[in-house]
Amino acid sequence: MIGRLHHLAIDCPDPHALAQFYSALLGKPVTYQSDDWVVVADDDHTSGLAFQRAPDHQRPQWPNPERPQQMHLDVMVDDVDAAGVEVLALGAQRLAGNVYEDPAGHPFCLVPRPGWAPPVNP
Repeated sequence: MIGRLHHLAIDCPDPHALAQFYSALLGKPVTYQSDDWVVVADDDHTSGLAFQRAPDHQRPQWPNPERPQQMHLDVMVDDVDAAGVEVLALGAQRLAGNVYEDPAGHPFCLVPRPGWAPPVNP
């Protein structure tokens, strides 16, 4: 091993707003905030998602190859339909099937929990 993942940094126009979206989606707290950088993780000693201000951020337009998705998250859920309703209430937009976009336009997928994984909400 050469290193260990620290954070996945996601460019966006408003890091505080996008961090609040992912905090609610994943049930994890905001563990660090500055004007241009916000982290969502299990606690302030673990890796997580980081959101950094990118004033010139161009919103992805999935599945348009001229404005590619840039990255996407697969979010494991117990019930895809119920989770879809919840992410829409948080401010996501549905693109197609189980593909949604966060408030800054980054696509993410709701994927059904595989049998080997423990329940998301026991």
